[in-house]
Order: sequence, then structure tokens, then C-alpha cells
Amino acid sequence: MIHGMRFAALSLAMTLLACQAHAVSAETTGYSAAGLYNLANSYARAGKPGMAVLNYERATLLAPNDPDIEANLRFVRDASRLPSDRPTWFERSVRVAGPTTLSWAGVMGVLIAGVSLLAGRLSSRHRGLRRVALGCAIALIGLTVCNGVVLWPRLHEAVVITNATPVRVSPVPMGDPLFVLPEAETVKMTAEHEGFVLIQTRAGQRGWIARANLAPIVPRRAQPLPPG
Repeated sequence: MIHGMRFAALSLAMTLLACQAHAVSAETTGYSAAGLYNLANSYARAGKPGMAVLNYERATLLAPNDPDIEANLRFVRDASRLPSDRPTWFERSVRVAGPTTLSWAGVMGVLIAGVSLLAGRLSSRHRGLRRVALGCAIALIGLTVCNGVVLWPRLHEAVVITNATPVRVSPVPMGDPLFVLPEAETVKMTAEHEGFVLIQTRAGQRGWIARANLAPIVPRRAQPLPPG
């Protein structure tokens, strides 16, 4: 009975994780990788690297490891004299299938594991087959967990979309800035307060930026893009 309760709790946790990862991908269902890629190219040609990087990054969520998107994103970052992110082997491995596929893999893993355990309760036959099915289920759930690990940092990343954005010591629009961020810089969002976002740079610097000066890579809700 105790083992059954533990498995039920584990199954629920894995299902929630799968749904969360799928929801992240579903946030961008109003877009397409090709559409975002073309939009990013338009912004790059118009001399707006911030919006170009933002849309290239969003396109990578839908089309991981696409060489054209990666090449253009690297080109814009290099032109803006910003470091280019190079995914680790772990990130590349998880991205091959894409977030939506891996999310559904986790759901299937939970279902297979549940059916296998239920079959074991009803009959003691075919133990070898049930073990194989349970092993496959654990592998599928593991892929979903890896997907969640890769996607989690992206939920808190944003791109600076205005040039020479001031970073202030407190969330108020007056006073001298601590430092200035270039357009197209990618930062980590850690808190929000009345139209300001507390960010952390790659170098570890922290400060407050006006919310209008940056855009999250993963859209929080259906919202129009800033005007060109």
C-alpha cells in the first residue's frame, strides 16, 4: 500500500512536470519558428538587434538546433559585440526532439508505468514484459525531467530591447544608474516591482531595469510585439 502511494505521488509529480514543460511550449503556439525567424531577420536588417535576438531566441524554442537560426543569432550577437551562447552537449541532446515531444513522452511514460503496475496487481504473468515496459516508462519520464531542467532557466531570461538601458540601484525612475546595458544583452530576471524588473547580468551585476526596456524570451501571456 505504501509503495502504491509513493508511486501515485511520483506519477502526479511527473505529470505536472510534463504539463509544465508542455505549457512552456504552448505559450508560443501563436507563433511559428519560420515566422519568428523571418521577423527576426527583418529587425536585424532594420538595425534593431534587441528585437532580432528576442525573436531568434523564441524561434529556437520551437525549432531547437536549427542551423540557420543559430547562425543568424550568432551573427547579430557578434555584430553587437556580445558573447554568443553555445549550448552544452546535454542541452543539445535534449533539444533534438523538441520540448513538446519530450513533454508528451513524459505523459506517456506515466501512463505506461501506471498500466504496468496495474497489470501486475491483476496478474502475476508476463513479469519480464512488465519490467521492460516499466523501464521504458522510467526512461520516458527521465527525458521529460531533462527537458524541464533545460527549459527552466529560459523561463527567467529576457532580452534588452532598447539601446543604452540604465540599470538603477532601486526600482525608481530617478537617480544615476549603476551601469548601462547594451541593446540585445540577455539577462536573468529575479524579481519585479511596480514596472521595474530586478535583473542579473552574465557577469553577476544586479540592478533594476524599467519593464518596458526588456522582453522575456518565453512570452508570459498572449501579447503584441513592441512596434517596429
